[in-house]
Parts: sequence; structure tokens; C-alpha cells
Amino acid sequence: MFRGAVWLLAGRGSLGRGLSTRSGGWTPDWTEKVSEIKKKIQSALPGGAWHPLYDTSHLPPEHSDVVIVGGGVLGLSVAYWLKRLEKPRGAIKVLVVDRDHTYSQASTGLSVGGIRQQFSLPENIQLSLFSVDFLRNINEYLAVVNDPPLDVQFNPSGYLFLASEKGAAIMENNVKVQRQEGAKVCLMSPEQLRNKFPWINTDGVALASYGLEGEGWFDPWCLLQGLRRKVQSLGVLFSQGEVTRFITSSSHMQTTSGKGVTMKRIHEVHVKMDHSLEYQPVECAIVINAAGAWSGQVAELAGIGKGPPDTLEGTKLPVEPRKRYVYLWHCPEGPGLETPFVADTSGAYFRREGLGHNYLGGCSPTEEEEPDPGNLEVDHDFFQDKVWPPLAHRVPAFQCLKHLVRLQVRSAWAGYYDYNTFDQNGVVGPHPLVSNMYFATGFSGHGLQQAPAVGRAVAEMVLEGQFRTIDLSSFLFSRFYLGEKVEERNII
Repeated sequence: MFRGAVWLLAGRGSLGRGLSTRSGGWTPDWTEKVSEIKKKIQSALPGGAWHPLYDTSHLPPEHSDVVIVGGGVLGLSVAYWLKRLEKPRGAIKVLVVDRDHTYSQASTGLSVGGIRQQFSLPENIQLSLFSVDFLRNINEYLAVVNDPPLDVQFNPSGYLFLASEKGAAIMENNVKVQRQEGAKVCLMSPEQLRNKFPWINTDGVALASYGLEGEGWFDPWCLLQGLRRKVQSLGVLFSQGEVTRFITSSSHMQTTSGKGVTMKRIHEVHVKMDHSLEYQPVECAIVINAAGAWSGQVAELAGIGKGPPDTLEGTKLPVEPRKRYVYLWHCPEGPGLETPFVADTSGAYFRREGLGHNYLGGCSPTEEEEPDPGNLEVDHDFFQDKVWPPLAHRVPAFQCLKHLVRLQVRSAWAGYYDYNTFDQNGVVGPHPLVSNMYFATGFSGHGLQQAPAVGRAVAEMVLEGQFRTIDLSSFLFSRFYLGEKVEERNII
């Protein structure tokens, strides 16, 4: 067959004779003609290279062991730990699907980058302790050969929580739990507070808690890009598109009480290509729902929450987008370089930004004031009406903004919380009925700082069937059906 193909191609017309001159020397275009002959021979041979008319390089693979929906810092952390903990190396094929690879609307890049251990729940404290150690030693985890080292610009200035008389007892109890879990936190009286931070007005402050170690802020973009760079080096694949459908199979079972339940398993994920009507089906074994503010919508695609009311099948993932504003202002007379991340009794917060007398901050609105999450437009009146007044009261130096508020606010933006309306805490681990969908979502504003630890927890559950490093059983989906709230008191 090979000889016939060569004879057929070489013997046609004058192709063979045209390669030499009368004197026997080679013509100048010899290299090009040899290349052309090789291509023709290859195309004629059985099993030769096939060049399709339609380019499919932009499509995701037809099969992946794990499909992660959401390419933010939580999704990337899960991908990282899956590849790091897999045995043997290269055993797991991981695909990350995200709608926007520019991350222009991603919660990660639009956050204020805070990290703290001052939570009320032991699980949240442990998650942040693990994550701050990850950040301090980030190049031991995320270094890539021949690439420059990462610098997350961690600023360990601490968090300063202020409590009124009404909240003092709760703060004392929180600090007790934090210390038991190994966090370095101290309590301060109003007098101690004034001595430490002379620029602060202690009116209405009965007690303060201050993080002495492992708290502050860092560059979220650096962590995001560092994780993305690392997982790509480990062989993780990426696809820009939107998950629009899950293909599932069902089986009917009975509980010990005799009630019938329907178990589901996802076999295929449909990924719709960006700016296109086409989609690519991807066969998979595991789906990770790390879609952040939109994870509730992704869960619905798998039928979660679509059963009868007051049943497990009818229990929704209670995560929705909540818009939050961040404002950056300039104040030369401000607190200065020793400014921690301050959380006021009013709910307003601020921290220093850089070295040029700039500060950024904001405040979570009340339920009645929740802005429309349909866009990321900024309400500048919210700063003037809700953020600046309590902060100017707490820091008299900010009073200088009173008549120049619009001039001095140099920048402002909005981002999304993946807000858990049930108890404002994360959802981690598998769904009890859609057995191969795992969650890493719902952290209501503290997902960024806990992402390294959450990613490991989800990977442990996928690979080993249980949490090993940190027990996050209280964060499982089943609590929504059981009505067992795991409330975190320190939400900013």
C-alpha cells in the first residue's frame, strides 16, 4: 500500500523529473517541493494526519473526570488541591468552566482583600488560620518553574472590631473561642484603645478586639493569578463558556422511615460557548459548584430545589447575588500607616490603601436597602448617607471630607457577595441527593480569605470521602432541610 501510494504520487506528470537540472544539481525550491511531497504522501496513507475543515480547538474536551463550574479563587483552589492530592500524579483530568476569563465582574478581584481570624465559629477561625499560613508560604505551594515568585503583598496590620455596650458580651465570648482555636487576639478597653490609636473617637465603644497576628489584607488579584498559573502548570484545562444544562440519571430509593426519594447523578455537562449558540457536551464523574453568586442558579440546573415543598428534593441552595459597594477616598489628615482594618459598631468599615493617604471602605446595607444586583453600578449617595457619617464620627480626621465628599472620593466600584440567606456561612461538600455535585460557595463575603482551606476540604471529600484537615460537617447542604442554622456573628 505504501509503495503504491508513493508510486502514484511521484509518477504523476513531471513532478519527479522537475526536481533536478540537466547537470544533476538541485533547484533552489527543492526544500519547498520536498515538504509538499511529504504532505501529499501523508494524506494518502491510512492513519495519516487528519485536518478537519472546522476548528474545534476552542471547545472544551468531550470528557473530564471533574468539571468545576466557576473559575474564581474558590474554584481554582479546588482544582489546585485536587491535582496536589491526586495519586498517582496525572490521574485526574480537571476542567474549569468560567463565563469571563477577564474576571471583570469576579468577586475576587473586586473585594477589599481582608483576612482575619476574628469569627464566632470555630470552623471559620480554623479556615482562616489555615489560609493565612498558605498566604505566608505561598511560593511553597504555587511556585512554577522559571516563573517569577508571587508577592501577595500581605499587610499584617490586624483587624480592629469595636463593640457597643450591647455587643460587648458577645465580643468577649467570640474572643474566648478565637483564642481556644489558636488565634492571637486581645481585648481592649476604651482607654487602651485611645492609647493605642489616638486618632479614634471611643464614643459609644464599650470594648474592642484587636488581631495581633495573621490578620490584615493582601492582593486578591495576585492570589487568583497565582492559582491559575499553578493549576495550568499541573494540567488543568480551562474553557470560557456557560454551563446551561446537566444530563442526569435517576434512581428511586426509600429512607429508613419508608419515604421515597429520588437520587440523581450527573453524567454530562453542556457548556455553551461564549458569543455563540453552540455548546459542547462534556462527560464527567464529578461536578464542583463554585459559581459564587450564581451557584444557586447552577444548582437549579441539576434539579436541586425543584421538588415538593418541605422535602429534601424541594430544598433550594439559598445562595444569591448581593451587591456591595467599595469606596476609595483621599484624606491627608487621616490615621496614617498604623491603621488596621476597622469594623465600626455601625457596621461601616475602612482600612488604609497604599502609602498615599488613601483609604477604602464601605458598609453592608440593611435588608430593606439591598440594591438591585442586576448591574454593578455604584450608588455614590450611599457613601454620603450611610458610610461617611459613622466613619467621620469614629475618626474625626475624616470630617475634612464634609464639604468635599464628592471631590475626595477618588474611586468606587461594586462587587458581588455569594450571599447565603439562610445563615451567611459557606456550603461545602456533596449534595445529599445529587450525589456527584459538590459545593464550594455561599461564604457571604469571606470566601476569598478562606479559599485555600475550603479548596482542600472539598478535594479531601472528593478523593477520600471525608474531611480530614478541618471538619466542615456543619457546613453541609443538609442543614438547610433540617433547619439547623450555623450562624456567624462577625459578618462585615
